[in-house]
Amino acid sequence: MGRPLQIPKFHTKDFTVLVGTMLPMTILVNYFMYRDAYFSSTSQFIITTIISFLFFGGGFLTYGFVAIALRNRFPEDRQLFKRLAICLSIFFLMSAVYISLLLLAYDYFKFYGYEYLENDFINGYITLITLNVFLTFLNEGIYRFDKFRVTIKETEQLKKEYMHSQLLGLKSQMNPHFLFNSLNSLSSLIQENADKAEEFLDHMSKVYRYLLRNNEEKLVTIETEINFIKSYYFLLKARHEDGLELHIDVSPESKEQWIPPLTLQMIVENAMNQNAVSRSNPLKIWIRNKKHGLEIINSVQPKINNINSNAEIEENINNKYRLLCGCEIEIEETENQRSIVLPVIANKELHLV
Repeated sequence: MGRPLQIPKFHTKDFTVLVGTMLPMTILVNYFMYRDAYFSSTSQFIITTIISFLFFGGGFLTYGFVAIALRNRFPEDRQLFKRLAICLSIFFLMSAVYISLLLLAYDYFKFYGYEYLENDFINGYITLITLNVFLTFLNEGIYRFDKFRVTIKETEQLKKEYMHSQLLGLKSQMNPHFLFNSLNSLSSLIQENADKAEEFLDHMSKVYRYLLRNNEEKLVTIETEINFIKSYYFLLKARHEDGLELHIDVSPESKEQWIPPLTLQMIVENAMNQNAVSRSNPLKIWIRNKKHGLEIINSVQPKINNINSNAEIEENINNKYRLLCGCEIEIEETENQRSIVLPVIANKELHLV
């Protein structure tokens, strides 16, 4: 399915192009029709120029609709030559119709004594299609340049979002409080259970290695992100024990799809910031498949003095998805549960510049 037809938005530069191309075109065609008589009478020059200019100006707008319709129908860069070939073919036919209508109308009304000549059609048609070819390639060049500028702007915006994401994602791990808790848990395990302490240290190194390795990545596989979350959860579990539960049920096929890195960590971390964690009322988190997405659910048990960071984190994640694939996360909350559905990306190459 192609994109819906858009109504062209004309700006000052578009009207400058219209006047700068259609006015000389109008004067030239009228000269072909009337020869020297076109310049010999001031009234004839003004009236025929105005009427012809309005006629060709209407054609200019019609060409614009056609060009945008074809651009919506064939938007991909690989479809460029197909789009141009169809566009020029239509323009050539439209040009023949426009020139014929103008000349036959002048002939029918004997406008300032005009009589139809085949040479007038040939000259006018060659002039019009030459102008059409020029404007088509000019507009295509402008369109591609504007698209390039938008891509550069979106890439810069995406970099900012990822930098912000990294700050949000690293905030809890890299600050002294989290490091102190992790080292304190490790110290206790060394005294109580050397084997578990070694396992804790292994997961801790995986967490920090992942954070450092994926600083520059825009997308990672769901499998990679889930493996990271398992190590991250292990560190949290060592501290909170039965106060925290994580359940992961993701199909092998879904694990091959892509999401922005640290997205799951940000959601899990935010769930812990917002909700109380205790053995009597454990915080439960589920990560599972959902149609066309990945769903993260957490039980709702608000802290008395919680830090409301939902809006900042969710807006950050949303901005990344808007830039990467033009979609947004879905959020639903009831009295007992909060659900976030992440879109998943099947083809990494289609969403990276």
